[in-house]
Amino acid sequence: MTTPITNWAGNIVFTADRLHRPATVAELQALVAESAHARALGTGHSFNTIADTDGSLITVAGLPAELEIDSAAATVRISAGLRYGQVVGRLDEAGWALPNLGSLPHISVAGAASTGTHGSGNGNRALVNSISAVELVTADGELVTLSRAADPARFPGAVLALGALGIMTALTLDLQPTYDIQQYVYEDLPRAEFDAHWSEIFAAGYSVSAFLDYRSPRFTQVWIKHRVDGEAWQAPARWLGATLADRPLNPVPGMSAVHCTQQLGVPGPWHARLPHFRLEFTPSSGEELQSEYFVPRERIAEAVAALDPIADRIAPLLQVGELRTIAADELWLSPAYRRDNAALHFTWVRDTPAVLPVLTAIEERLAPLDARTHWGKVFTTRPEVIRGQYERLPDFLQLVKTMDPGGKFRNDLLNRYL
Repeated sequence: MTTPITNWAGNIVFTADRLHRPATVAELQALVAESAHARALGTGHSFNTIADTDGSLITVAGLPAELEIDSAAATVRISAGLRYGQVVGRLDEAGWALPNLGSLPHISVAGAASTGTHGSGNGNRALVNSISAVELVTADGELVTLSRAADPARFPGAVLALGALGIMTALTLDLQPTYDIQQYVYEDLPRAEFDAHWSEIFAAGYSVSAFLDYRSPRFTQVWIKHRVDGEAWQAPARWLGATLADRPLNPVPGMSAVHCTQQLGVPGPWHARLPHFRLEFTPSSGEELQSEYFVPRERIAEAVAALDPIADRIAPLLQVGELRTIAADELWLSPAYRRDNAALHFTWVRDTPAVLPVLTAIEERLAPLDARTHWGKVFTTRPEVIRGQYERLPDFLQLVKTMDPGGKFRNDLLNRYL
């Protein structure tokens, strides 16, 4: 009996009964050309059927590992199957860095790009915005390269593309000189202080995350990641009613801090501080679901308040909630398209029947704020609502029609929502 193929969390069982792992680009081209339908599967950290297909489910993790730094151009070309954790250390050793990272270094660069994965920081855009060129195998098996410089009209629709244009084989990313980060954690920020000073809170560091449990009028933790461009920052013992932690913490209640990146203000390399979790540890058992909604940044306090009436429904199913900020960009399917965002993230217990009605209630409460959902998370938002939130969707659909006229890379989720 064939072992089912699942995502990381185990809440999705893929339709395909085999995961193809081509060893060369040529093998990948032949596989795509002969397949009626095909989709790429990254590291499986999405929580819905965005990677599903009734055709060939393909991983590019078996392609030859490539990482070539062009110091003159301040770029790096990498094979699409690499995870951030396989890339960042080598960049740092060579004196280079990326502007931001997500919470987990375990995810693939191509998968993060395809679904709009982000970190936090008022000035930091989603991770995909570091990509300046993408190489992919299209429906006819051809190898095509699209770049920001050579294809400015199409490129904003070609990187955060939900896998609809082809199978990525290589990416070029823009770099900057390496830098250090120090990380402090504050405990028990009063809700009243957040409501009055949310702008100051998210401006307090290069990257800021605020955690809450919807059980009490407080934020359980606030993580401040401060970029060290000169002297190290000395955090005050008290700040807006919150207390500076005197020991390492995990944002998930009951979980060991050993899994988390260095805290207590100890400076260290960007890649060892920007994620919440260390590469050498599995960040969770996978017994969870995740959802995330984006609202205009200036309405974040309204968004939190909008959920107060249903906090008693959220709390029993929640492992942890997190608020982050993301800078606006120009990518057609980005939830941050021309809008600075705040993100409300929910890590749930893995109980889909119980969680879905709560998601519907959250979405109803956030709808007046034009909340957009994360493409790779669990949601119940109606397709017509999502279609109405992306003004460049017609341009994206035309690009898909041009590059994949037969719909080889479509699946049920794309057909329904786009």
